[in-house]
Amino acid sequence: MSETVMHNVGDDPSLLLVDDDEIFVNRLARAMERRGFEPTVALSVSDALGAVRAKAPAYAVVDLRLEDGNGLDVIDAMREVRPNARVIVLTGYGAIATAVAAVKMGATDYLAKPADANDVASALLQVGETLPPPPENPMSADRVKWEHIQRVYEQCDRNVSETARRLHMHRRTLQRILAKRSPK
Repeated sequence: MSETVMHNVGDDPSLLLVDDDEIFVNRLARAMERRGFEPTVALSVSDALGAVRAKAPAYAVVDLRLEDGNGLDVIDAMREVRPNARVIVLTGYGAIATAVAAVKMGATDYLAKPADANDVASALLQVGETLPPPPENPMSADRVKWEHIQRVYEQCDRNVSETARRLHMHRRTLQRILAKRSPK
């Protein structure tokens, strides 16, 4: 049984996916194609800006933290060229305030990573001011904490001491957390 769900994407199914996680964004592109969208993938801010200038899509999913800049620049470019485009921001749990700022700058909505294709499609196609339903299987609080620690650890170039300092944790406690498997 296929989990592909056809949604009404309208007359223009063009979709720009902007994320520097190549495996994630390509998987999402395939899933969104099965849902009726015509995705274009951009792995950087510069690629995304080029795609927007070439043909501004009707929909976009933009990660805020990219290796060559900030996804907010992509949202600005989208709003200039195609003000009515639906733009969804993807963000890690540690950057919810930035996502709220992105919504104020013109993004339609934001989703916390990791978001699946059904969540993305629902957010893109949401009509009106009603909130989408809560996710069926949200991450546990332990998993959210673990994801945040992993993200800060990566941002600190896998330096345990620096990560512990930024998280206001004892280094040994952090080492024990990092040695364990991720919670469900």
